[in-house]
Amino acid sequence: MSRYHEIKHRVVTTFQRHIVNPLSTRMPGQILLETTGRTSKLPRRTPVGGSLVGSEFWLVSEYGDTSHYVRNILADPKVRVRVKGTWHSGTAHPMPQDDARARLKTLPAGNSAMVRLMGTNLLTVRVDLAD
Repeated sequence: MSRYHEIKHRVVTTFQRHIVNPLSTRMPGQILLETTGRTSKLPRRTPVGGSLVGSEFWLVSEYGDTSHYVRNILADPKVRVRVKGTWHSGTAHPMPQDDARARLKTLPAGNSAMVRLMGTNLLTVRVDLAD
């Protein structure tokens, strides 16, 4: 990762972690991804943008496998996703072979624009929903 991308990542993630995420997780319409902390084993909820397609939920991570929620998925792929106020259990699969930029065109426009703008290492994640 270049020095520019390291600084951008640090600034954006600090802002998201301390300001955006605490506010977003309280919004009833916000989609949340719940992973299990890889060291704490505690539930970790992250606001995400994405879309349900049949029995799958698709999203794109801004920072790929450096995102904490992606690192949590790699340690334990069992997740929950809250969409329109309803929790769904599933198994998450990072999809490095998927074209994340093309995938963003199929996801909600507002969030996709922010991911393209802020992201430095895009990674598609598919969640196969069990219910």
